[in-house]
Amino acid sequence: MPIIHLDGLGDPRLAVYSGMTDSQLRDCPDSAHGLFIGESRKVIERALDAGVRMRSLFMEEKWLDQTMPVVERALAADAEMPVFVATREQFHALTGYEVTRGALAAFERPALPSVEELLAGARRVAVLEDVVNYTNIGAVFRSAAALGIDAVLVTPSCHDPLYRRAARVSMGTVFQVPWTRIGSVRDWATEGVPLLRSLGFATAALALADDAIYLHDARLRDCERLALVLGTEGDGLAASTIAASDYTVKIPMDHDVDSLNVAAASAVAFWELRTKWR
Repeated sequence: MPIIHLDGLGDPRLAVYSGMTDSQLRDCPDSAHGLFIGESRKVIERALDAGVRMRSLFMEEKWLDQTMPVVERALAADAEMPVFVATREQFHALTGYEVTRGALAAFERPALPSVEELLAGARRVAVLEDVVNYTNIGAVFRSAAALGIDAVLVTPSCHDPLYRRAARVSMGTVFQVPWTRIGSVRDWATEGVPLLRSLGFATAALALADDAIYLHDARLRDCERLALVLGTEGDGLAASTIAASDYTVKIPMDHDVDSLNVAAASAVAFWELRTKWR
């Protein structure tokens, strides 16, 4: 199929870029596990590298030349895949986006593995409890990829790592760091922490508490398998999660600063407790 320079916006295949919310994309009935939208060449390439199936590409005319390697790769895999090219006015009218960081792509959402499958062979994992800021989710994944975290687990109320902004902030590392959801209820720790323990993981809850140990404590570094649990941006971890965990941990601070943003805290914790490059 040739590249399609749009005359209008009536093609029903464009609906994924305009008429569907993120939840509607996840529940799309003509896909086994739903759809998601990837933005930027880096994100799209890393999704393709991970074997994620692309359905279509959509971009402003100005992005076409630099996206041609992706276009050629996608068409080589599926010559019938539509590649839509729009004027700036058409693109804005359809998506409502004032600015993007490159092309958009509609992808088939991969099936998530079980926690047991995901953690086979893992030594350091992160658990994101109810993190709802997409930028923070993306930043945590980028740090996890760079600093040796083997997998990320997200709780039922945590937002979607494949959401367009989260994946873009992560620089596509949401396709490089294996992840899945843990727990079936909001109080995920009631079943999630025992599951982690049964798989050989100690759990370290990052939280401000009088009895918290410091991040550089030797007991943490000596853990063969360790899950670092990070809480939501405002309230932090639930009291039930802290109570269920093996350790409560804090990062030493100066100048009377009590805490870091969850993304910054994750990077510090991942670096301090890494198992690689020691």
